[in-house]
Amino acid sequence: MSIVAIVGRPNVGKSTLFNRLIQRREAIVDAVSGVTRDRHYGKSDWNGKEFSLIDTGGYVRGSDDVFEAEIDKQVELAIEEADAILFMVDVETGVTGMDEDVAELLRKVDKPVFLVVNKVDNNKRAEDAVEFYSLGLGEYYTIASINGSGTGELLDALVEALPETAEEEESDLPRFAVVGRPNAGKSSFINALIGEDRYIVTDVAGTTRDAIDTRYNRFGFEFYLVDTAGIRRKSKVKEDLEFYSVMRSVRAIEHCDVCILMFDATRGFDGQVQNIFWLAERNRKGIVILVNKWDLVEKDNKTMKDFETTIRKQIEPFTDVPIVFISALTKQRIYKAIETAVEVYKNRSKRIKTRLLNDTLLPIIQKTTPPAYKGKFVKIKFITQLPTPQPQFAFFCNLPQYIREPYKRFLENQLREHFDFHGVPISIYMRKK
Repeated sequence: MSIVAIVGRPNVGKSTLFNRLIQRREAIVDAVSGVTRDRHYGKSDWNGKEFSLIDTGGYVRGSDDVFEAEIDKQVELAIEEADAILFMVDVETGVTGMDEDVAELLRKVDKPVFLVVNKVDNNKRAEDAVEFYSLGLGEYYTIASINGSGTGELLDALVEALPETAEEEESDLPRFAVVGRPNAGKSSFINALIGEDRYIVTDVAGTTRDAIDTRYNRFGFEFYLVDTAGIRRKSKVKEDLEFYSVMRSVRAIEHCDVCILMFDATRGFDGQVQNIFWLAERNRKGIVILVNKWDLVEKDNKTMKDFETTIRKQIEPFTDVPIVFISALTKQRIYKAIETAVEVYKNRSKRIKTRLLNDTLLPIIQKTTPPAYKGKFVKIKFITQLPTPQPQFAFFCNLPQYIREPYKRFLENQLREHFDFHGVPISIYMRKK
C-alpha cells in the first residue's frame, strides 16, 4: 500500500486532517503545539484507492527542546518512508521561517509534494494564500481540515500521483499492546525489537502520547505491536492532553489480544502497575509481565525467584501468568518476551473438544463434588467451551445458584492443570441443565 506523510511546522492542523482522512479520532488534537511526537499511522481511501497515512510531529529546526530534535528525526524518517508528502501550512499566520525550513527540506526530495494551505474557509483567506508561492513548491491546495472543505480536490490529485500497488488481502492480525506506567521502557523495547528508532525515547516520562501500531513478524507469526502512553493514577493526570493519552492506552488494552505489561524493576510492582494488570484481567486479555531494566538490579542467586514470588502474591488468585525478566537497553531476553506473548495468544485462542473436556473433568468432579448448600446437593452433568474469542466454559448442573466462588476456582485450577491456559483469564458459568 502507498504511504502518504503529512508534515509541517507545529500546530498547522496536521492531526486534524489525519483524523478526517482516516475517519477516526486516532491522533490527539489539541490547541497546544507539539502534541504529536511519534509518527502515527492510519489507513484511508479515495476513489477506491487505499493508502497509508503518517501523521508526524511539527518540524522545528535548531530547537533546544529535547523532544523537538527527536521529532525532527521522526519527520525525516517519515519523508524517507513516504511515496507522497502533504506539506501543511497555515494561512492565518502566513509564511514563517519554520515553513521555509520545511520547504528547503522538501525541495531536495524526489517525490510528489503537495503544498496544503489550511484554515482557508472564506474568499479573503483564499486570496491571502497566494503568498505561499514564495516557498518554491509550485501549485498549492486550499483546505479547511476542521470541516473538510477543499479536501476532495486535494485527494483527487494525491491518488493520481500515487504509484500503483498490488492488491493485498486484509488480514485480521492479532494485536499485542505494550502497556505500563510512564517511563517503564515500552518504546525502547519496541525499538529494540524492530531494529529502528520508530518511537521517540527520552529520559522524560510521558514521551509517547498516542497508541501506535507496528506490524511485526517473528517466529513465523505475524501480529501488530501497539506502543501505548504510560498510564498514571487519575490524581496525577492533570492536563487534558495526558487524560486523552491515558484514555487511548485504556482503549488499546480493550482492543488488543495480549497485554505485555512492562514495569521498571528499580521501582517495583507497585499499586499503579497492579491496577493496569487488573484492567487487562477484567477485559479477559492474555497477559505477559515483563520486568524491565533487570540489568540495573543488584542480584544474587535468589533475587529473580524472590521477585517472582512477590509479584505472584500481589496478583492472586490469577497467578498463572508468565513473568520474563528483560533489559530493553541491552536486548536481554526481548525475543523470549515476544515468544512468550505468542504462546499466550495461542492459549487464548485454544478450543477444547467437548468430549475431551467431559472425559477429563467429570471424573474429577465426581470425586470432589460441590459442597452441599442449604441441604441441597449439586450435580454437574455436562461441560462445554463457549464460542467466544477468549476461554469461557459452561458447566451444566441441576442447581447452578448454589455453586460458590471457591468451587469455581477449583474448577478453573483443574482446567489450567489439564489444558494449558498459561497467561489467560478463564471465565466459568454455571447453567441449568
